[in-house]
Amino acid sequence: MDSVRPEAPHCGAHGATPVGLGRVTTPAEDLLRGLWRENPVLVQLLGLCPTLAVTNSVANSIVMGLATFFVLLGSSVLVSALKRLVPNAVRISTYVLIIATFVTIAEMVLQALVPDIHKALGPFVALIIVNCIILGRQEAFASRQPVGRAALDAIGMGGGFMLALLLMGSLREVLGSGSLLGVSLFGPRYEPWVIFVLPPGGFFTLAFLLLAIAWLGRVRVARAPVRARPAVGAVERAA
Repeated sequence: MDSVRPEAPHCGAHGATPVGLGRVTTPAEDLLRGLWRENPVLVQLLGLCPTLAVTNSVANSIVMGLATFFVLLGSSVLVSALKRLVPNAVRISTYVLIIATFVTIAEMVLQALVPDIHKALGPFVALIIVNCIILGRQEAFASRQPVGRAALDAIGMGGGFMLALLLMGSLREVLGSGSLLGVSLFGPRYEPWVIFVLPPGGFFTLAFLLLAIAWLGRVRVARAPVRARPAVGAVERAA
């Protein structure tokens, strides 16, 4: 007999959804958490293979981000809509099949509209199928929530992935080529840092971004006001 997964609890007051042990999220949190607080690349360090490989230019980053966004949104909505019809024993296979369908659509559209960029991206468009961000969101969220919440989560996570790719692509193209979207920024005398458009440049750029984020986090914690502790006498009187 197949094991049966417990259904996710229904939404509570004001559309809040219990997640984990006593934690309640709102639709706004579902949408915004993927953009920064739980950014799939800069915080969770997921999907690093395409992130490091295709962000040598802004154009590649935009196209890859849009393709991943489309696949994540489409598969999340479909998985959420079909969650009661998919047997538990074959759910992962079903998710992969759904994701592969949307990846095929995205690849055909890119090949028709932007063939040069599609060629530059190489196999990484097809490898969206095994992107751990997409499959992870289907298993952890879309298969347990209503269609609307799954769509909000996909938009937030997909937007966060695009944001990370744009940050890395912009830095690598500006430093490595002296241009942005093919437009020269510094004139002919600028000596590009060629390493940033080479594979090692992806690791350097990601390391610099993670270092900057960690530094900003430490600064924010250091500047946060310390909560005043109640005086001992006041505690004794309250007791």
